[in-house]
Amino acid sequence: MKYRVNKRTGEKISEIGMGTAYVVEVDRKDAVATVRRAYEGGINYYDLAAGDGSAFATFGEALSDVRNKVFYQIHFGADYSRGTYGWTLDLEKVKRSVDKQLHDLKTDYIDYGFIHCQDESADWKKYQANGILDHIFDLKNHGIIKHIGASSHTPSVIQEILDTDLIDMLMFSVNPAYDYSHGEYAFGGVDERADVYKRCEKMGVGISVMKPFSGGQLLSSKASPFGQALTQYQCIKYALDKPGVLTVLPGAKSVSEVEDLLKYFDQKDEDLDYSVIGTFAPSEASGKCVYCNHCKPCPAGLDIGMINKFYDLARIGDEMAREHYLALEKHAEDCI
Repeated sequence: MKYRVNKRTGEKISEIGMGTAYVVEVDRKDAVATVRRAYEGGINYYDLAAGDGSAFATFGEALSDVRNKVFYQIHFGADYSRGTYGWTLDLEKVKRSVDKQLHDLKTDYIDYGFIHCQDESADWKKYQANGILDHIFDLKNHGIIKHIGASSHTPSVIQEILDTDLIDMLMFSVNPAYDYSHGEYAFGGVDERADVYKRCEKMGVGISVMKPFSGGQLLSSKASPFGQALTQYQCIKYALDKPGVLTVLPGAKSVSEVEDLLKYFDQKDEDLDYSVIGTFAPSEASGKCVYCNHCKPCPAGLDIGMINKFYDLARIGDEMAREHYLALEKHAEDCI
């Protein structure tokens, strides 16, 4: 496992985390074994916007003895009052849901308390007006929430939230399909989505990635909007190459699926090469570097992907990017 540091919190977060959409589909014993195998494989970051309320007791059983070694994203607005996932902006329902989740998780604190599912500007305004955001602040002041995060599929709403400088982590849907305007949650154009990545990097806000496989579509040539399948490893690498991204959160429902995900770190460079997406790119993405570095090796020894990444970040005023660029062994001027 490799880890990345959240610049705003100092916490080391595993590059591969775990979502909970699928682990609820198997019986408790297998689910507990799956979660425990993830932890044993070095996964320390877990998103708990689960498909079913049973997930919380599963995690409580699997990880309560190592609670201080893992991080939980818990969503204020995810409602499990009927057992399965629902969404609510009712403050009392939010309070009851989170209290039940903490009980089942066998914990008394939340690492990242998430402003949940802000896909429209009206949602964000209502979230504040209904007192949910104030409740999150109150729990943070009492030490129950350590850090604040937010989840959204919509770049314009994300920018509104980033304007407040309240969050330390963003959960965003990152994959080639969405970035190239294909799929149910492909909100925002190429540049709008790229601006989210760059602004998060500049502000030090970490990104945890949901839907890295576009709901599995990208793994099937029949289902993919591009008519060509990518591997799960190509999709993970694509997301991890984006500015701001700390961790990718695929789901798993068996020990073997977790072990397959962990094999990402054993892949050869050619097996992670996702440069084929260049043939899928829409006209508005033409000429935009995605930092994949599969143009290497450069005959002059330039790290082309990194040069472009630092350049893009410096253009939006990221002073650290400028300093990192100047520290490179070779610069753009060394191109022959």
